[in-house]
Amino acid sequence: MTEKNKSQKPKHIGFIMDGNGRWAKRRGMPRKFGHSEGAKALKEIVNYCKKIEIPYVTLYVFSTENWKRPDDEVEAIMDLLRKYLNDAYSRIGSGVRFVFLGDKGRFAPDIQQIMYKLEEESKVEYSLTLLLAINYGGRDDLLFSFKNIARKISFGELKAENITESIISENLYTAGIPDVDFIIRTSGEQRLSNFLIWQGAYAELYFTDTYWPDFSPKELDKALLDFSNRKRKYGGIS
Repeated sequence: MTEKNKSQKPKHIGFIMDGNGRWAKRRGMPRKFGHSEGAKALKEIVNYCKKIEIPYVTLYVFSTENWKRPDDEVEAIMDLLRKYLNDAYSRIGSGVRFVFLGDKGRFAPDIQQIMYKLEEESKVEYSLTLLLAINYGGRDDLLFSFKNIARKISFGELKAENITESIISENLYTAGIPDVDFIIRTSGEQRLSNFLIWQGAYAELYFTDTYWPDFSPKELDKALLDFSNRKRKYGGIS
């Protein structure tokens, strides 16, 4: 990004990190190797976003549908997740706050424990809020919000006629986080795949044929340049 475009950077970028398996297959390697290389790209992109002062980043790590994948692939992803989370915990204080989107209850107890510890202990002195969407789906997110609202109505804390868009937002997994304004998907696919469907209502979308393991800071700069040249109308007239 040039200094000229700095003021037009997005405040919240969402990444749909797609193509790990296909990247590995093209190299004659197992899919889990692609996930391992994808984890390296993840770290590089997060560090770069912190460097260029993007305040919020959401990574679509593991969807509610990804449990349908072969057991050995899911196990490999869980092992990578453990490694990443433990490494992140060892670097608390590095300026990154961790927030997890999705139902933690399906994960192994040790993974749940490190998630809770990271969320609690990374709340101080941060410049980047990193949201990891794990066991996450946009529809599940809305269901989570609706259940929270229904519970408040049943307890007499809220009246149905007083429900607003803001109240729905305040009861999502992303409560207190600004809506995503730029969503990037790698690997050539052009769909949201149940990612931040409420929060991304007015997000700019960017699709690239680059597989996630090859998505570098240079590729991100291309996407950010594209974003800086767009006119955001939010349903209005330019």
